[in-house]
Amino acid sequence: MSLNAAERARYQRHLALREIGVAGQEKLKAARVLIVGAGGLGSPGALYLAAAGCGTLGLLDCDRVDVSNLQRQVLFDTAGVSRPKAEAGGERLAALNPEIRIVPHVLELKAANVRELLEGYDLVLDGTDRLATRYLVNDACVLFGKPLVTAAIHRFEGQLMTYVPGRGPCYRCLFPDAADAPVPNCAEAGVLGVLPGVMGTLQATEAIKLITGVGEPLIGRLLVYDALAMQFGEFRVARRSDCAVCGAAPTITVPRDEAPRAAAVAGVRRLSAAALDALLHAAAATAAPPLIDVREVWEFDTGHLPGAINIPVGELPARLAEIAPDSAPVFICRSGGRSLAACNMALAAGVTSPANLEGGLLAWAARIDPGLPVA
Repeated sequence: MSLNAAERARYQRHLALREIGVAGQEKLKAARVLIVGAGGLGSPGALYLAAAGCGTLGLLDCDRVDVSNLQRQVLFDTAGVSRPKAEAGGERLAALNPEIRIVPHVLELKAANVRELLEGYDLVLDGTDRLATRYLVNDACVLFGKPLVTAAIHRFEGQLMTYVPGRGPCYRCLFPDAADAPVPNCAEAGVLGVLPGVMGTLQATEAIKLITGVGEPLIGRLLVYDALAMQFGEFRVARRSDCAVCGAAPTITVPRDEAPRAAAVAGVRRLSAAALDALLHAAAATAAPPLIDVREVWEFDTGHLPGAINIPVGELPARLAEIAPDSAPVFICRSGGRSLAACNMALAAGVTSPANLEGGLLAWAARIDPGLPVA
């Protein structure tokens, strides 16, 4: 697709980059990207892809704009409250860039419609806050050969990874099983308003790289962002030969809807710093639960709770056998995001009643032990 005069003027800063230039901008113009979830992550992702000249943008969301969304979902304004997100967001994107095509999808993604939806797109950005939908998107992208950029946020932390068919692990390789309830949504756990802006913009960056063929995408790497420390971390992720969808003998061969499981709903305990302190004191005369610190080694060495065992979250899938299934472990990290993901992994592996230290060691230092150094 060649660029017209108006497009050449609009995208001049891209054209000036030799890595993108006219050829790269024409690839962007021809690209078809589906954004699943028009919330905190989807908002900045959609805005930047629209501004970049992505030729077709699909915006999928079945929710309506709520006033509480406006703290972080920058695709909307106060006048859009109560309107369908896909429609209100689509109008905003069209106003930003009339040179592109916007396709609003006001519906809930299900196994019954995912194939038809994905057929019209070359690349998918997933910004949902429901694990069941996240797994559905991942599985469909693997089965139908679509690249996927997926992100997640929790309180002050974000995660990001990229899947490209045949080139690396998928989301199930990192988190093998779905449990719809243990990960609190933004309403339950809270979220720093600017956090999804960072992660959603990174999703758009990955999408542009994949479309134009420049740079090195996050294949086989999980990027973790800690807003409180203003630090990025990276964990290598290997493709699992036993992955249910992309492994050597997959058991998932068609998209399926993940049903919430009763065991998962009650499976993860959420402990405040005070509750954990009380638990440890009460267990002093008997057997205290294992404390699994999932931070990196250098973070652990800076300061940790007495008796804690260090298993970095990137190593956890391979080391879950070190945790007794009935030991009711407590997972710990800096602010609670990585440890919550670790609880989900442990639960999927058959560890009963894992607990997450809410707010992490930052909360512990603030409420229990101010002298604990936290990196």
